[in-house]
Amino acid sequence: MGKRARVVVVGAGFAGLAATRELARSGALVTLVDRNPYATFQPLLYQVATAGMSTSDVSYPTRTYAARWPNVRARRGSLSKILADDRRVEFEDGTSLDYDYLVLATGVTTNWLNVPGAHENALPIYSLGDAAVLRRRLQHHLEDTAAGRRESMHVVVVGAGATGVEMAGTLAELRRNTIPLTHPELRDDQTSVTLVERFDYVLAPYKARLRDAAAEALRRRGVRLRLGATVASVEPDAVVLADGTRLPSDVTVWALGVTAPPEVGSWGLPQGKGGRVTLTDALNVPDHPEIFVAGDLAAPPDVLPQLAQPAIQMGKHVGKQIAAAWRGRPLQPFSYRDPGIMATVGKAEAVLQLANGLTMRGLPAWLVWIFVHVAYLLGGRNRAGVLLNFFWRYAGPHRSRASVTQ
Repeated sequence: MGKRARVVVVGAGFAGLAATRELARSGALVTLVDRNPYATFQPLLYQVATAGMSTSDVSYPTRTYAARWPNVRARRGSLSKILADDRRVEFEDGTSLDYDYLVLATGVTTNWLNVPGAHENALPIYSLGDAAVLRRRLQHHLEDTAAGRRESMHVVVVGAGATGVEMAGTLAELRRNTIPLTHPELRDDQTSVTLVERFDYVLAPYKARLRDAAAEALRRRGVRLRLGATVASVEPDAVVLADGTRLPSDVTVWALGVTAPPEVGSWGLPQGKGGRVTLTDALNVPDHPEIFVAGDLAAPPDVLPQLAQPAIQMGKHVGKQIAAAWRGRPLQPFSYRDPGIMATVGKAEAVLQLANGLTMRGLPAWLVWIFVHVAYLLGGRNRAGVLLNFFWRYAGPHRSRASVTQ
């Protein structure tokens, strides 16, 4: 066709960026829209929250990304309405865009699981803003405790998936190695890190030997593990378990599950478990085949983990399917190629599990974890900065290393 397809991609996460890249290469006219003027590398948000990295290390301007291709534009906007019959989307600022194809990759949000007090008293770590708020809370509470304005600085992390394990491990290393140097006024009993998980093990998707290794690594770092424990409520100064146990908590970090944002229900699209959009095996909406969904918001027939790799692969697939549909070719079903999963516990300690069953732990897995994450960052400056931060934080001299108080 002489005319080029007009595609609106909503969401600049892993899925949205992958779809934009594929569509740009196909020659489509692409508009990339996100509520923020930047894309966030979510797997490293815990490093921002614990002052290991700055916000600029894990973010990248969407306009800079779009400028790589002459047929891509970026704009800031929050989706408010989908007029599917008119093939138009409207945004909260009153503007609108017409499209031939629409890609929804807006992601999901924190799932508070209807736990009383969780939303009011716990801090999530899903966005750059979340990480910045958590960082400030840790800074202020630590300073107040050192100055005698608070009695303690106890942290409880709820959820022992990869995010919870990485957060707890990093906080424990700061408590053990950095805080005694930067805040010598604090007694050991004034600080603690506790990780709460409803299963009897951490890192549920991993093999038992890796789960056990990760749990032992956390214990060696001083993390108090409360496994097989369900959270009944969250109070301003405590996490209350179902058995009545009250865990003192000056800062509660919520790393337990995600769900579709409430506004998705107003878009007029079919929804399934967790509010995600129900799709065909080609990742488009059954009654509106010109609308595709990728990433955490997608609910294809085959259940996929809500991780970076599925999102990237879905985004790439969606881009290819739109290019094929515009040229009159049939759509192909999405097939996920599982490269494996990995998580880090702290310095020189990580676990890695490949799709073929091979596993790795310790220093080799930690080095693989670092370089894989650096490779997926956008921009050479970000890659160099993050790599330097990793090795300076974990291999540099402790007494000159920035702490959580910076």
